Amino acid sequence: MKRLFLLIMLPLASLAQKASSVYHLWENGAPGFEHLKNEKEQAKDWWVKNVHHPSITAFFPAEGTGNGTAVLIFPGGGHRELVFNAEGKDAAEFLNQYGITAFVLKYRLARESESPYQLGVHAKEDAQRAIRMIRANATEWRLDVDKIGIMGFSAGGEVAHWMAYGNGMDVLNPIDETDKFNAKPNFQILIYPGPLGVPEIIDKTAPPTFLLTANDDPCCSEPTFQLLKAFRKAGVPVEAHFFSKGGHGFNMGKRSSLKTLSNWPDRLGDWLIDTGLGKQ
Repeated sequence: MKRLFLLIMLPLASLAQKASSVYHLWENGAPGFEHLKNEKEQAKDWWVKNVHHPSITAFFPAEGTGNGTAVLIFPGGGHRELVFNAEGKDAAEFLNQYGITAFVLKYRLARESESPYQLGVHAKEDAQRAIRMIRANATEWRLDVDKIGIMGFSAGGEVAHWMAYGNGMDVLNPIDETDKFNAKPNFQILIYPGPLGVPEIIDKTAPPTFLLTANDDPCCSEPTFQLLKAFRKAGVPVEAHFFSKGGHGFNMGKRSSLKTLSNWPDRLGDWLIDTGLGKQ
């Protein structure tokens, strides 16, 4: 692991000079799939796929503006590809405006053609490893270990479902000290989250949550509504926004002609400020 931590433990001045930096979750590749480590990712315009060496891309706020909060972002894409720019990079740059350090996860895709990965298993492993890596490096990255949250779009919301509600200490393939850190998020942001993995019961240990979807979303409005009811029943802080129109996959609202959708990130910004997670 020496090489990995040399990459991670860069001086803070060096980190501040870079708009983004990439860190692989495991130096030798994902446990059990090390032989696939050197397969190249495929990318075109809006998507990335063929992810076999999972990583986080870090987006640091401008020097002196960070407030210690971090968000790990799971782009959507139906577990066939990752909508890396519109549901990763754009979200990260938005969060940076509020002093938040953002990390976009490239997780393994179970529905990609001939994929060796399983739904609910390997993407979850990647997500847990990523949040553990963030906590392991919190001091170097000037982060508060109690303000580490997650953000999921569509299928990325399903990744959130799989990893957000346990105690955060389960590890599929423990290999080093990083795996001793807790992987439970302190809060979560779910944007038109998919139906897979939605828990039937949510208890009071669930993280405070921001929910947002369009009422006419054919796949994801109903599971979002079910989540809202479950959070309310458990007494967990939750804010929810249901827009009347918009369908599915409106990303950060940049392409929408609807005012409500083009401005939806402002609702998230308000929530971040009100909860003390973001700063104006």
